[in-house]
Amino acid sequence: MPKTVHIIGAGVSGLSAAVRLSNAGCLVHVHEATQQAGGRCRSYFDAATNLTIDNGNHLVLSGNHHVRDYARAIGTEAGLVGPARAQFPFVDISTGQRWQLDLGDSRLPTWVFDESRRVPDTGLLDYLKLAPIVWAGADKLVGDTIPCEGTLYQRLVEPLLLAALNCDPPEGSAGLAGAIVRETLLAGGQACRPLIARDGLSDVLIEPAVKLLESRGASVRMSHELRAFANSDGRVTELDFGTDKIALGPDDAVVLAVPPRGAATLLPGIKTPTKYRAIVNAHFRFDPPPNAPPILGVVGGLVEWLFAFPQRLSITISNGDRLVDMPREELAQAIWRDICKAAGVTGELPAWQIVRERRATFEATPEQNALRPGPVTAYKNLFLAGDWTATGLPATIEGSVRSGDRAADLVLAMRGA
Repeated sequence: MPKTVHIIGAGVSGLSAAVRLSNAGCLVHVHEATQQAGGRCRSYFDAATNLTIDNGNHLVLSGNHHVRDYARAIGTEAGLVGPARAQFPFVDISTGQRWQLDLGDSRLPTWVFDESRRVPDTGLLDYLKLAPIVWAGADKLVGDTIPCEGTLYQRLVEPLLLAALNCDPPEGSAGLAGAIVRETLLAGGQACRPLIARDGLSDVLIEPAVKLLESRGASVRMSHELRAFANSDGRVTELDFGTDKIALGPDDAVVLAVPPRGAATLLPGIKTPTKYRAIVNAHFRFDPPPNAPPILGVVGGLVEWLFAFPQRLSITISNGDRLVDMPREELAQAIWRDICKAAGVTGELPAWQIVRERRATFEATPEQNALRPGPVTAYKNLFLAGDWTATGLPATIEGSVRSGDRAADLVLAMRGA
């Protein structure tokens, strides 16, 4: 009989663990507390815009190998689309200046030596000043490691780290920021091509995984919340879902891929981050201009990134705590004014939707990063997954998938032992 593994949580980390274990021949059962899979990484029909939109505008880079391997495993890597070359157009809406960062297609950051490809009005010395962050410790602050001022910081470093850390970069963990820099800017253009799920996150990263698992005999149960578990001799022996209980065999395992609050409830005493930051996403039903890039970096305004989808313009604002209580109509109007400047469009406010996630990610500071637990628990057959665990990255899709892969590998190692 194949080894049975119960995955608690059908977000990206749980599904990636489930797919990896299924590929290894395990019998997998996924249990999701809510009515839909995907967690923060999902799509849904929005009546206000009459469009299918994503819960958040998640950007994947070509160097995010765990995400791409996961998409390949479920047959949807082609659904992550982007330009053939790592190019990022930017606009400063306070001055009207536009430029393009061209990272090329090399495996090395040779672009910094070409004035025409780097950020305008920056020199090679500006980039060399970023070197200390590359191998900085997780207990160091970004603001104490590199200069957080000047043209390069305002036009590239701040937008990049703000999106990755979801907090004001100077107060963020230099170690987490360094991991981002190593895997993107320092890895050359081959690792930096922007990839977007053009048909929606659910169609590319969620539903195909569920269908693949079910085709292999796995069960994926919605509205099936784990309430508690029994244990004996350092192992989880029973899962209690309230309406039913499932006994575990001596070789069975559990991957707990739930948000930190849920994990802390099920595992009293476990360390988890305690502070979180908001992200604001807004979607507008509006046909993008024919020449609109898939993603546009925006500085000098409220909006930070502008995404062009069929029939829709969407934006992301990180570190958005200051906006979570702002009146929705007022916020929509302010965002639309920025979009008109950035995209070069005009018109009255179209149909819109704003999604404000108050606890979108943990606060990526040294203090909070130190509270992230590893995948191993006090129970021999119970492992943790989630972007809030100690992945070495901030709370990103790559970190989420990486955590699921790591938990699955630990289950398989336990089986081998």
